[in-house]
Formats: sequence, C-alpha cells, structure tokens
Amino acid sequence: MNITVVTLFPEMVEPFFTNSIMKRAVEAGLITYRVVNFRDWAEDRHKSCDDVPFGGGAGMVVKCGPLDRALGDLDAHHKRVVFATPSGKKFTQAYAKDLSKEQDLLFICGHYEGIDQRIIDTWVDDEISIGDYVISSGEVATLVLIDAIYRLVDGVIAPESLQEESFCGGLLEYPQYTRPETYCAKEVPAVLLSGHHANICQWRVMQRLEKTKKNRPELLETAALDVDSRSTLNDLFGYSAKGTNEDGRSEGRSED
Repeated sequence: MNITVVTLFPEMVEPFFTNSIMKRAVEAGLITYRVVNFRDWAEDRHKSCDDVPFGGGAGMVVKCGPLDRALGDLDAHHKRVVFATPSGKKFTQAYAKDLSKEQDLLFICGHYEGIDQRIIDTWVDDEISIGDYVISSGEVATLVLIDAIYRLVDGVIAPESLQEESFCGGLLEYPQYTRPETYCAKEVPAVLLSGHHANICQWRVMQRLEKTKKNRPELLETAALDVDSRSTLNDLFGYSAKGTNEDGRSEGRSED
C-alpha cells in the first residue's frame, strides 16, 4: 500500500511512520509513504494557506490554491482521497477493511475551521468522521484512520492476531492477562492457567458477550453469533441478537 499524507504540519505525521509496527511494515516493503507539506505550493511571499471565511464567522479556512496545486502534482485523481472531518461518514472496522484493499491512499489533513468546500467537491472520495466529537488537528484524526487501515494490509499483522479483536464478528474483545499470576492481590482467572483449551475458548466467548452487553449493547443487535453463542447470550441476559445462524439464516432480536 502507498500512503500519501498532505498536511501543513509534517512534523506531526512523520514520526508515526518511523516507529513500532508501522516502521516494520515500511522496512518490509508492505507500506510506502510520503508526507507532503502543501505550503510548498503557496505562491505569495508569505506562503499563506488560509484566509477568513466568506460570510463571516470565527477562525480561518484552508485556501483552495496551494492545496489544489499540490493534489494535482501528486496525481490525486488516480488515488483514493480521504479527508477526516467531523461531518463525514462514521468510521468503522468494516470501513477500515474496505480501505485496506486500496493500493494508493491519499489523506488530506484539515486544520483551523476546515478546508474550502471546492477542494472536497473536486478531489475527495471519502469524508470520514472518527467519532461524534471535534478535535483541533486533522493530523491526529488522519493518523487514527491510517493506524486502523494499514494493520489490516496482508502481512502487516499475523492473521490470528486479528481474528478475535474487538468488532470481529460484531463483539468486543475478551480481557487479556500476562505475568505475574498475582498482582496487588488480584489473580489471573484460573481457567487461563488450566491448559484446557476448550474451557479457555468457552470462557473467552462468555467474556466477549458480557463485555459487549455492558459497554456496547447495540452491537448485539447485529452480531454474527453462532447457535451456541446466541444460546449463551439468552441464558445470561434473556437477550437474543439477530445475526447469522450456522445455516446462514437471519434471526431477529427479542427480549424477555
């Protein structure tokens, strides 16, 4: 995957690509990246890239000129262009998986009050919101998107590490523990020390159901549960989620 990030603050973005799992993915040739400062395309002597909004209002808006010229020179029309914005479509794991299949992704980082709408109309394929809140940095939001996407690229992370993560199958991930077995008088659940793989698997399924019911109960309405998991959910909570049966049929939701 080739990733291009277009920003006014490259120093906020560059370190992400030179650390941790991303660094290994780059070194392995699975990810290539380019961080571009579109201020380099500004033509006035002050290199200005923002101006006051038409119609009045607070703050500044990113101008068309420098950003438009940068995107043209970067051949953005032949890439999937993503803009992180609170007014975009909700970002989900499924959305991340879809974007992970692209060969070329270009991310525009907004700042100030946003970017001129004409840039969005001309260049942007995906307006994406990372959540129902507003932050001041488009760079931070863009890195959230990239982090969720690149790890799904084949070869970046072992497939087995992705199988039981949160949102896989519509449920949240089970709790994780490591050494020591006792810490601050709190014990690791005995089942995880038992070596009994069937019991461990059953415990993890139970924990996923319990955590999802507690923290994100709305996910249970569309979770792809097999017959055993749905039965467990009913026994625990008197709750049934629609999802996929083992024979592929859909089942509705009911509550006692």
